[in-house]
Amino acid sequence: MKRCAWVTKEPLYIQYHDEEWGVPKYDDQQLFEKLCLEGAQAGLSWWTILQKRENYRKAFDYFDAKKIVQYSDEKLASLREDKGIVRNKLKIQSVVTNAKAFLKIQEEYGSFSDYIWSFVNHQPIVNHWKTMDEVPTTNEVSDRMSKQLKKDGFKFVGSTICYSYMQAVGMYNDHTLDCFCHPSNQ
Repeated sequence: MKRCAWVTKEPLYIQYHDEEWGVPKYDDQQLFEKLCLEGAQAGLSWWTILQKRENYRKAFDYFDAKKIVQYSDEKLASLREDKGIVRNKLKIQSVVTNAKAFLKIQEEYGSFSDYIWSFVNHQPIVNHWKTMDEVPTTNEVSDRMSKQLKKDGFKFVGSTICYSYMQAVGMYNDHTLDCFCHPSNQ
């Protein structure tokens, strides 16, 4: 079975590729979790974060934004000591900052899903890349999303993070044409 070139032989990576990456997600909580995890990835590999994902879920109350915005200084200090996550003070604080912005977006737009999917007119975009070398790391949509997310109070949402996020939540399907997950092969 042919997969995208970035997939290793690690079962967790294979499962992520086969079952999650590029699959449209519309659940607010899942979208928030992915945004936080993409931010945690900044400067690191996705493999590092994927291996720690369950630890992140437990450490951050399964990305329940209403709980996260209530975190005390003691809770934040304990997170900075948690070896199961990336212990970067700014990245940890960004989850709290992003939870506040996320709740504000939900209140203003009715759902985070409506807000975030508006960047692609509420329709997944299926690309037709032959090789991973053709897949961009940013584009005009990720630039626009990054600018708007920053304006709306989010942190760790640069254009590269936004493009990776859009791939992860299925806004962009960037499986290569030879991958069994590309829609043309199903």
